[in-house]
Amino acid sequence: MNIDQIGAAWSSRAQGLLRIITGLFLLEHGTTKHLGFPLTDMSSVPSFSLIGIAGWIELIGGALLLIGLFTRPVAFVLSGFAAVAYFYIHFPNSVFPIQNGGELAALYSFVCLFFAAAGPGAWSVDGARAKAA
Repeated sequence: MNIDQIGAAWSSRAQGLLRIITGLFLLEHGTTKHLGFPLTDMSSVPSFSLIGIAGWIELIGGALLLIGLFTRPVAFVLSGFAAVAYFYIHFPNSVFPIQNGGELAALYSFVCLFFAAAGPGAWSVDGARAKAA
């Protein structure tokens, strides 16, 4: 078995793992804002403030991405959400992400755009539903 065959065998699993971890990280942003866990300076924001609405998007979108349900449309929305966060919060401070603290928002945007295009990978509800159909 050569390296290309190994890569082909594991790419869907690696994609699924990246989706799960990305979903967990986004979910954590939402849980800190609305459930106060883990406790951060963003904990317990008003539910319908701009940051509170972002928290709902992170909470619901992160959970759906985590389990791989409606992955493509959810990832597309999350990609746009992260891009807006980057340009609204970080970009006005500097053009360079290393200076404006926006690396994570930019990375979330591109990783979610990847899932919108490529799908959920392994271990997803979407995959299980496709097999059942």
